[in-house]
Amino acid sequence: MLRRKAITCRRQRVLRSVLLAAAGCLVAPTIATAHFILMTPDSWMSQDVLGLPEKLGPCGNEGGGTPTGKITTFQAGQTITVTIDEVIPHPGHYRVALANDQSEIPPEPVVTPSALDPCASVAIQNPPVFPILADNLLVHTQPFDAPQTFTVTLPTDLTCTKCTLQVLEFMSSHGQPCFYHHCADISIQGAPDTPTATPIPTETPTQTMIAPATPSPTPVVVCAGDCNGDGQVTVEELLTMVNIALGNADVSECTPEGARRDSGVTVDEILAAVNNALNGCASDQSS
Repeated sequence: MLRRKAITCRRQRVLRSVLLAAAGCLVAPTIATAHFILMTPDSWMSQDVLGLPEKLGPCGNEGGGTPTGKITTFQAGQTITVTIDEVIPHPGHYRVALANDQSEIPPEPVVTPSALDPCASVAIQNPPVFPILADNLLVHTQPFDAPQTFTVTLPTDLTCTKCTLQVLEFMSSHGQPCFYHHCADISIQGAPDTPTATPIPTETPTQTMIAPATPSPTPVVVCAGDCNGDGQVTVEELLTMVNIALGNADVSECTPEGARRDSGVTVDEILAAVNNALNGCASDQSS
């Protein structure tokens, strides 16, 4: 037992040394950022292990993902479930909005900075006014220990064949920008007891066919830092990620999920990998 404890402590010291070396060698200091994955409804865009793309509004439009083509069908007036997984935590809360398409999503709320925090506080709608369906959801200052679920109720008098549901994350104690964004394409059918539901007004012709609901895909188990796909993160794999971040190795040397395929490795990804090395890959899986 004592030998096992000594080996564990020595491993933790080595991992912390790797992390400190990586942070010290990267050229520019990085402000800590939060990331979240939209688990349900199905996202309109593919998401990597850190939830990217999500930085550019209204729906994570900076590129790097692949459209999923998923459309989730609901009924007017239905209370629906939204599930998120905040894989890199930060104090803040969430907002949900609904529009005909991404171009009609309402702008981000006004942020009020302070002397020490560019994202100190933000305007909150209470009560929310359409197209905002809910605001100030999952208010938190500490990390979540599991994916989080909340509910929102769709309007009773609106239908659409393909409209956009936006989940917006506000982060305080954070450098600007203060928001991350994910969206889902949804269809809203008339409720059985409201056959005369009014469509969302739009200047463009609406589609006449309502796409059927598509089953949710089987979750893909990913683990940041697991370069060889064996379900664990080793010191050697952490060193490979550090070399990729420094430009001394190609991103292809860490596959399938150790680093993003479209760019190099960031400090956030190394932090996630070190956490997985210390605590096991189960802490970095979506469920």
